[in-house]
Amino acid sequence: MTRIYNVLPLALSVVALSAAFIAPGPKAPKRPKTITYAVDVAPIINRSCVACHHDGAVAPFSLVGYDNAKKWANNIASITQTRVMPPWKAVHGFGEFKDDRQLSDQEIALLQKWSDDGAPRGDRKKEPKSPAFTSAWPLGEPDLVLKPDKPFHVDAEGDDVYRNFVMKNTFDHPVWVKAMAIRPGDPKVVHHVITFIDSYGAAKKLEDANHDGQEGYSTSGGGVGFMPSGTLGGWAPGNATHETPEGIAYLIKPGSTLVIQVHYHKTGKPEDDLTQCGLYFAKEPITKQMQLNWIFNFGINIPAGDKAHEESRVRTVPEDVTIYSAMPHMHLLGRSMKAQVEFADGTVKPLVWVNDWDFRWQISYVLKEPMHVPKGSKIRVEAVYDNSAGNPLNPNRPPKTVTWGEQTTDEMFLLIVGYTADHQDIAAAQS
Repeated sequence: MTRIYNVLPLALSVVALSAAFIAPGPKAPKRPKTITYAVDVAPIINRSCVACHHDGAVAPFSLVGYDNAKKWANNIASITQTRVMPPWKAVHGFGEFKDDRQLSDQEIALLQKWSDDGAPRGDRKKEPKSPAFTSAWPLGEPDLVLKPDKPFHVDAEGDDVYRNFVMKNTFDHPVWVKAMAIRPGDPKVVHHVITFIDSYGAAKKLEDANHDGQEGYSTSGGGVGFMPSGTLGGWAPGNATHETPEGIAYLIKPGSTLVIQVHYHKTGKPEDDLTQCGLYFAKEPITKQMQLNWIFNFGINIPAGDKAHEESRVRTVPEDVTIYSAMPHMHLLGRSMKAQVEFADGTVKPLVWVNDWDFRWQISYVLKEPMHVPKGSKIRVEAVYDNSAGNPLNPNRPPKTVTWGEQTTDEMFLLIVGYTADHQDIAAAQS
């Protein structure tokens, strides 16, 4: 027994000494990952930027391919840090939408590091293929392109202009439209475009009565001057073009004419614009008509100096419908607009919420999953305006009370909702 106890300390010492020799030392610091265009940056730019930033598109330069992206690396980093780009203002998690272009905090930090490191390319074999843009039109060549006969001249200074162009094509049969695309002739002055349907020939009479030597006509209130039969929707920079779902389309009735209203915002120098409208027709049988519901509040009254003035509107749904899209619209004093659907059982579902409104980016948000809304439900819309001197976009110095109006210096409260009526079955009715 004595020998065992005498040997044990020695054995333990040998084990400890051996462990000291084989135990790993402190780990070497991990080398930071190199951020490259091929692996990290190209997927972000292809997803969120190139739809507008390619040759012939509305953006002023292309970001397709490494050479273009590297040239603008510093600009990409700075403008994404401020979230000016990409244009996507809907609050994440308040509804889910198609073509969500917004960047995560991690993606923004990645773009900054890539720029700081000199915008390395990496292994070009790993680069994803850039999206191909074979046409200046977002969905390829339209089935029909409509445009004024001559460019419209925009003066250097003065109030905004709402010009209504009466298209020469009159549809002599029912036309089902799956998508409408707009190509502004001069993106510097084209703020937004709305297409209206005139089934009664009113627009042509207004054009003849208000002829001033240029294409189209203007009206004193900024509207089209007649009650439209319908609309195909609108366009603004950053607004993607979508086809309606299978079996659903907009209807242009026989004898109707399209009126394209272009909102021109002057730049300080004379400009000429020839905006075009492209239509994509349905190739499949149509069962439901896509319609737009315009939720206005014409009574808005925003006091001078009020930093957080609230306005609201509630619209009761008159029949069972399915909602596909929502587009908020305000002007320079707008700060936020939230829309949600209140169901009879007390359930509330988000529709869209823009909590950092930017007049430059008026986007129609297409729901990832259409929302069924029963009759009697309510769409509640709430908006906040900043009419204080602290609002750098406030056009009035000092601030003054602002109400509804068509000029950019006026204000608006508008939510445009795309929907179909659930009871409708056009194919069955025609059979």
